[in-house]
Amino acid sequence: MLIIIGYVHVDPSALRQFMDDMKLLANSVHRRGGNISYNIAVEDRLAGKLLISERWKDQVALCAHLESADTVAFIERWQNSMKGEVLKYDVFNERGLMAL
Repeated sequence: MLIIIGYVHVDPSALRQFMDDMKLLANSVHRRGGNISYNIAVEDRLAGKLLISERWKDQVALCAHLESADTVAFIERWQNSMKGEVLKYDVFNERGLMAL
């Protein structure tokens, strides 16, 4: 499994449109094979700071998502208006929170 997590920053004046576009994309992403979760939350509305959290079955699923037409269109639309600090982590030992 892969975990994608980090922050995206957008101009606060564009936040509403960004979130509307993101919700449309998320509706599609949630139906993609290999997607376990895909979430975004506004952490600081005044600063335009958003928390991104995704889980993918594997790299193949993530690549398919990144290459899909709607993801490419979203990135092309927003790439000059957002700054990301997002990282990818490989997960090899998933277990419950209280498990040792």
